[in-house]
Order: sequence, then C-alpha cells, then structure tokens
Amino acid sequence: MTIKAWITGLLVLLTLSACSRSWGVRYDQPIPAEVSREWRLEEVISIVPESLKVSESNTYAPGGDIVWWGEPYGDRRAQVAQIFDEAITAGASEMNGPRPVTITATVSRFHGVTPPAVAGAPGAVHNIDFTMQVFDATTAEPLTPPVDFEADLEAYVGNAAVAAAIQGQPQRVRIVNHLAAVTRGWLGFGPDQRREFKSIGR
Repeated sequence: MTIKAWITGLLVLLTLSACSRSWGVRYDQPIPAEVSREWRLEEVISIVPESLKVSESNTYAPGGDIVWWGEPYGDRRAQVAQIFDEAITAGASEMNGPRPVTITATVSRFHGVTPPAVAGAPGAVHNIDFTMQVFDATTAEPLTPPVDFEADLEAYVGNAAVAAAIQGQPQRVRIVNHLAAVTRGWLGFGPDQRREFKSIGR
C-alpha cells in the first residue's frame, strides 16, 4: 500500500469514526391486531422509483439513494424490490382473515455496506427508508394512510461480518429478516420494532 493510499484510508476511517449518531426504527403507531386479523395478504407491490440514484461506487461511503453490494452485480432496483417483496410477505404471513389486501412499499433510500466499509470501517449502518400502505385488494380502497418508515439496522463489519456470513447471515438475509420483523410489528403480530441506537455511519 502506498503512503498516499494509507493516509487516504486513515482519513476516511477518522471521518467515519466522527460520524457517530443516533439511528433507529421509526414509524407511526402499529395497526391494532384486531384490525389486521381481518386481513389476508393477496399481493405485495414493491416500488423502487426510477428517480432514485443507484451508486456502484466501491468506496467507504458512496452517495446515491441505492447502495447495494449484497448480491452479484445486476439490476439493483430489481434486487431491492425483491428484498422488500420477500420481507413483507414473510412479515404479513400471519394475516389469515377474510378480507384480501394488497400492501405497497415505495422505497426512498436503501444503503447497504460496501466491501471497503465491511473490510475496514470501525462500524456501519444499513439505512433503509420507505413508505408502506395497505389497500383492499378487491376495491383498491386505502385501509391505512401512507406510513413513512425509517428501518435502520446495525451492519456487521470486519470479523463480525465474516462470522455472520459463515453462519448464513450475510447482509441480504439480515435485511430481509429485519424488514419482515418491522412489518410484523407494524401489523400488530409481533414485537414493536421501534427503537433508537448509536452507531458509526453517515
């Protein structure tokens, strides 16, 4: 490694270390279970707008609305949409009521952790923002207002990331499970996932 590269890496690490702040899972009050028990999931529609900027910059903290390195190179919007489809379907799996519903999720930010950050950052956070809403699947009547979610998740870096991958918990699996738990909590079927935490990130 050249001196210039070493100094640049050190400055990045110092910058990231200085960016310790509060993160969290935030959303409005959960739906009462007596309401969601009347619903049955018919369809999940996950929307990743074309207006969102996708970054493929393999740096510590790239800009952009979508930063995703947890799968092989490909259509990042489609990959993120599939993550939401799987997570919401799992989170809503306990809805077995008589009324069929559609759940939509519109993504506004999805930041995974890049390989350089996994390898060398002192800490990191998955930043995930989206809006979710429930509709009657037959009439398209809104059953909830659009609800904004912040669903941040502590990321694993260094040895913790290696250990998690060995145990079958890479970024993608952890994020799907996390979003499923957030969905389940919002629908009133599981623990309320709202919380605050401190971590290094940006």
